[in-house]
Amino acid sequence: MTHGSHEVGRAGARSLNQMLALGFGAVYTLVAVLGFFVAETFAGTGQEENGQIFGLFQVNHLHNLVHLLIGVALIAAAKRHDTARGANLAIGVTYVALAVIGPFLTGTDLNIVALNAPDHWLHLASGLALAGVALAADRGGARTTV
Repeated sequence: MTHGSHEVGRAGARSLNQMLALGFGAVYTLVAVLGFFVAETFAGTGQEENGQIFGLFQVNHLHNLVHLLIGVALIAAAKRHDTARGANLAIGVTYVALAVIGPFLTGTDLNIVALNAPDHWLHLASGLALAGVALAADRGGARTTV
């Protein structure tokens, strides 16, 4: 293990930030793939109804592409502690901002990624988890390994 990058060390131990990035990355990637099976178009909810995941989360192909990019980015970032922490923080803060702004977009033509109320709550929870772990766990040289 190198001290500067905090790469995976003894017996494959990963930091909490790495595990969270890997877990969230896998979930967002799987949700993106699932979304491509239920969405029919790139249209947002401002134009017409589209697919729903679990009968709850509105999606369109653009929404699925965004989830796929975020999932792949988190998985790639999970290889090193510093990149995992940075990705968790950046994506977490972005998701919190989207949770705040999203309700103002829902039902308008600006809603190009087909956001709905359950999406806002999920983005808020995801954002708080990602940013919270990035800010509170594994800071400096001390890190928790799983």
